[in-house]
Amino acid sequence: MKRLITAALAATMLTAPSFAAEVKIGFVTTLTTGAAVIGNDMQKAVDLAIEHMGGKMGDLDVNLIYADDGFKPETGKQATDKLVKQDNVDFVTGFIWSHVLLASRKSALDAGKFLISTNAGPSPVAGKLCHKNFFSTSWQNDQTPMAMGEVLNQKGVKSLYIMAPNYAAGKNMVAGVERTFKGEILGRDLTKWGADAQLDFSAELAKAKASGAEGIFVFYPGKAGGAFIKQYQQAGLRDIMPLYTVFTVDGLSLPKLQAANFEAVLGSETTGHWAPSMDNPQNKRFVADFKAKHGTYPSNYAAQSYDAMFLIKSAVEAVGGDLSDMDAVRAALHAANYDSVRGAYTYGANNMPVQNFYLLEIVKDADGIWTKKVTATVFENHVDTYAADCSMN
Repeated sequence: MKRLITAALAATMLTAPSFAAEVKIGFVTTLTTGAAVIGNDMQKAVDLAIEHMGGKMGDLDVNLIYADDGFKPETGKQATDKLVKQDNVDFVTGFIWSHVLLASRKSALDAGKFLISTNAGPSPVAGKLCHKNFFSTSWQNDQTPMAMGEVLNQKGVKSLYIMAPNYAAGKNMVAGVERTFKGEILGRDLTKWGADAQLDFSAELAKAKASGAEGIFVFYPGKAGGAFIKQYQQAGLRDIMPLYTVFTVDGLSLPKLQAANFEAVLGSETTGHWAPSMDNPQNKRFVADFKAKHGTYPSNYAAQSYDAMFLIKSAVEAVGGDLSDMDAVRAALHAANYDSVRGAYTYGANNMPVQNFYLLEIVKDADGIWTKKVTATVFENHVDTYAADCSMN
């Protein structure tokens, strides 16, 4: 009888699934160059998320590997290649820049990994290059400026001058605002981008002023955003050409703008799917603990990165730690069954979020700190434009 029991136990051990002791996550972001200001904020949020989880997703330990893309597509691809081939991660996530994501996506997806963008949302990945293993915790690039275009219509703005950097996301942002704005575009400048990005906008601002446009729309993330705001104020445009932005005035730029007393930004408006003021338990905990650790409000880049960790956690726990069941993990990711800092959202057929977009105003909080506050809902459960081009593969 003992021999039979021993044999039965041995057979059970041979046939039982072998679960890993950890979940391995590769996080690609910019940790060097001037753009590291964004990557560092993302890293702070990811570390906070792992701390809030107690370092575990279900019964699995979290093994988190950061990789620097150096603000270059080729470097981002090399970093992704290492994560999937040498480190054999289960999930690849991060990605600030659309051109870096586009260069890296095949490395992750062709290796059979789940790829979760926490920021970049270029139109191809939502449309013709959509993939069953690609998800986003942010948005498709066009959506936020589309919301701004609708805001401009509601305000009765009849003419606009547009400025953005000349790369994939910049072009998407311009396409987005132009898709919904019903007025006249009186000028458009796409400026040099990359490690040696243009930071002197005096010529473009002079052209904007001369155009007679009723407002100026800009998209300048990171360091370029602060440089633009400074020059906008110095040019004295606040009272003659109101500023409308996306991803330019945020948790990264506002502390510096406040320290320099660039009050032209107060009262300016932007659009987005999230703000520090959003009233739900997960967001309150995230914002409060981030501020306590780092002394500033988190940026949207941080919020989206924090969400990505909890999205992955929800999938790991839904499959009981069995990451070999790709279909089950994929279904769990698509369910988005976790507490997002933006509130509940769903995924569309292209695995891009279907979510609300809000009008946000730059205000002083109760302590006099400059931040963003939700003032109105612009779009409810918005589906991106390119979802119709997606035939899931």
